[in-house]
Order: sequence, then structure tokens, then C-alpha cells
Amino acid sequence: AAARGCGGVWRRVLRRGPGGPRSVSRLWRAVACSARGGAVPAGHSGLAPWVPVVGLEIHAQISSNSKLFSGSKVQFAAPPNSLVSFFDASLPGTLPVLNKRCVEAAVMTGLALNCTINKKSLFDRKHYFYADLPAGYQITQQRVPIAVNGSLSYSLCIDNKMSQMVTKTVRIKQIQLEQDSGKSLHDDARSQTLVDLNRAGVGLMEVVMEPDMCCGEEAAAAVRELQLILQTLGSSQAIMAEGQLRVDANVSVHHPGEPYGVRTEVKNINSVRFLAKAVDYEIQRQIKELENGGTVLNETRAFDSKLGCTVPMRDKEGKQDYRFMPEPNLPPLILYDAKSLPANVNHQQVVNIDWIHERLPDLPSVRRAKLVELYGILPEHSFTLVNEDGLTDFFEDVVKQTQMKPKKVIGWILSDLLSHLKQHSLTAKESPISAFLLADLLNLLEKGEISSSAAKQVFEELWKGEGKTPLEIVKEKQLELIQDQEELEQICQAVIDEREKEVIMAVLG
Repeated sequence: AAARGCGGVWRRVLRRGPGGPRSVSRLWRAVACSARGGAVPAGHSGLAPWVPVVGLEIHAQISSNSKLFSGSKVQFAAPPNSLVSFFDASLPGTLPVLNKRCVEAAVMTGLALNCTINKKSLFDRKHYFYADLPAGYQITQQRVPIAVNGSLSYSLCIDNKMSQMVTKTVRIKQIQLEQDSGKSLHDDARSQTLVDLNRAGVGLMEVVMEPDMCCGEEAAAAVRELQLILQTLGSSQAIMAEGQLRVDANVSVHHPGEPYGVRTEVKNINSVRFLAKAVDYEIQRQIKELENGGTVLNETRAFDSKLGCTVPMRDKEGKQDYRFMPEPNLPPLILYDAKSLPANVNHQQVVNIDWIHERLPDLPSVRRAKLVELYGILPEHSFTLVNEDGLTDFFEDVVKQTQMKPKKVIGWILSDLLSHLKQHSLTAKESPISAFLLADLLNLLEKGEISSSAAKQVFEELWKGEGKTPLEIVKEKQLELIQDQEELEQICQAVIDEREKEVIMAVLG
């Protein structure tokens, strides 16, 4: 089953890869994913299968009113350079002051990902020289990060069938706090680059995943589950379209039993769909390069979503290039639990790991299990409810207000409401049909006052958002079912009287 999890993606890659479908299909005729990675059979060269290896580095912007080391406000799409403190601009003599909210968010995320929280972590300087990094270095946590050795479980559909799912786990190497850089805006028309430092210093959590995945579909599923966890915790809004969740994918291929191959890093992927495409393309590109006698370079690449391929950016920096050194202006970050918390310490000025752990909300996996148990719906339906923004709350609101059983309500939610939402690129919170109106409609159907076909018509009218209630629409369109037997007999008799000749011919045969 695990092997089939990536099958659909590989088949799509075979059809679309560079070199045409024939050359690619000769290279890859099947896929088998093991627990650690996938083996891609080679072509007619007689070589052993290729094993793709995928690891991820994910930067999540922390939900905080101010930046990691300064009091500057954090706001998306603010006027350029309007949210920049002296420290963000790296003016001489300015010093960092650590944001407690960012620390708590990182601890909360680490606990949700089954990490060990280091009670003592350290800050480091990572040097590189870009125009949008005024200090020439980034403050991060290289030696001793705030959280280590965690895990993330995620689920995959087999052959795109929601009814067939397999659960896999990726190890979390570490979670570290670090500051974001600014943004360079390239104006080709004027041949100039402008720098916006609004984002400089914004708090990030970097989640480093071990190379436990083997294809783009696995990578996308893991990132989507992480995104849901972050949003559930409130530690990050994780909106990829706004740059609040950015993914770097490390990809390599090798033969079974051999050391890992040379990896490339695909930087700053800002879409789950693009992540899957970028990883699969990069695996395919590397295999083709090696099959043709070439070599894979240790380089940083970017994914061109319009062309559907990765393109080289620069040689990959090594640790020696970054010249890591301890951050001299920040002491070690000390955290406490209930046992180690000193009696004379002000609780408002420290971070208590146990206090945060006690307040963790139900994670997506727990919410799915509860939905299945409470409402008797199918597990695959619980995945759809939890994975779609606001759909779980919408479903539960409808269930509370209708007499219809949850198993029937879920059909209307997934088949009718969700299809309309996707068609118009809306979330459940933006639906023109409220949970109250849908429940009102389902009550009419459940009481037998309207037929299923009439209910569909009423739904379409409700979607127009004209402010009418389901009952008003039923009356206006004369969609109600007639319950009075005498009235029905009168209608039938009237039809017979109007069509007397047709009735006689039908009777006589």
C-alpha cells in the first residue's frame, strides 16, 4: 500500500518529464516506496534501481504582533520600509531583545511534533551577504536549537482514492528560532533593485525534517499536515500565499546499498502543489542526468511554476561558508518546567514548558478521530472536513441545528457545499449559504416537505445569496410536496378530465 501511495504522482511525472514520455518511461516503469524511501527501477542499462531521498526545511512565520528581537510591528503588505526599527536596519549600537511570544510558539510547536524541548538553547550568527540582510548575518540556532528529535505522522491517498489511505511518519531533526531577512524587489524596467526591510527580523521557526520521504506526494502531504498543526496551535497562520510558510526541498538519488547521492536544494517553494511538482521533477532530472553519464551538482535551484521545472540559482553554501559563531549579544535561552521553576521567579517573565503542554489544543489527528467516533462518519470524510479551512465547524453547526443524521449531512457538505466552494475558490467561512440556512433546508427535506430534487433547486437559489430563506424559496417556486390525499385526487381527476381521449386510448390499449 505504501508503494502505491506515490504511484499516481510517478505516473504523471512519466508522462510530463523532460526528454519526452518515451525516454522517461524507459527509465521509470514502476515505483516501490519502502518505509525509508522509494526505489525507481532503471531502464535497459542493467543498473540497479534508483532510490529517491527527500528531506525538507520549512520556515514558518510565527504569529506575533512584533518581531523576534525588536518591537517593530508585523503586518503583511504594509507600505515598504514602514515597519523597521533601528535594530532591524542594523544601526550601530542597537541590541536584540528576545520576544517571549515567539519562544512560547516554538515550544508549543515542538511539543505538538513530539520533540524534546531543550531547557537551554543557544543563539548563533549565520553570515551571508545579501542586500536585504543589513547586518550581514542572521541570528539563528545552529548548535543547540530549542527543540530536537520529534516526529510528524501524515496520511496519503493510494491511487488518489480517499477510501484507501496509508499513514507514514517523518522524523523531525530540530526546530530552531531565527529571524527573517528583508525582501529584494527587482525592477527590470529601470534596471534596479529595491529593498524592503519590513520583513527583516520577523520571527521564524525552521522545522528541519530528516530525509525520510521518497516523492513529491509524500513531501506535500507532510507539509500540509504541518500547516494544519501550526494553524490549530495558532503558532503560525502558515498562509503560503503570503510567504508565512516557505519550503526548501533537499533531493538526491542513489542505488540501493550505496551512500546517498549528491543533493540539490530547491529553495522557497510557496505552494503545496508546486512542492510536489518540484520534488518529482528534480528526482526525474537527477536520474536522467546520471543515466546519461553526467553528474549532479551540489547546488541551489528554484522551481519555475510556469515551466514546471527547476532552474539553477547558485552553488550550495557549506557550513564553512556561513562562518557560524556564537551570538555575543544574547545569553543562553533558559526554559523551565514545573519541577525546575524557582520559587522566587516572576512567572510572567519565564517560559514554562509544562504550562504550555497543558494548554495544547486537539491536533488534527485527534480531531479526525473524534469526528469519526462522535458522528459515525467515514475516516476519509473526517480528513476532508479537517483539511478544509473552517469546514469542520460548519459541519458541526449544521448537525446541531438539523434533525437529519450526520451521515446524511456529510453528503450535503462534501458533495454540494464543498464542490461549490471549490468552484468559486471560497472557504467555508466565506460561503454564501450559512450553516443555519443549510440546516433549515435539510430540516425541510427530513420532514418530507420537499423532495431531494427540490432541495437541490433550493440549494442553488440559496447560493445566489439573495437573502431568502429555504421556506420562502419553496413557496415562491411551489416546490413543496402535497400531503393532502383529497387534494392529490382532485389534481389527478383534473388531469384525467383534460386528457379524456388519451386516457381512453391508454385504457383500451
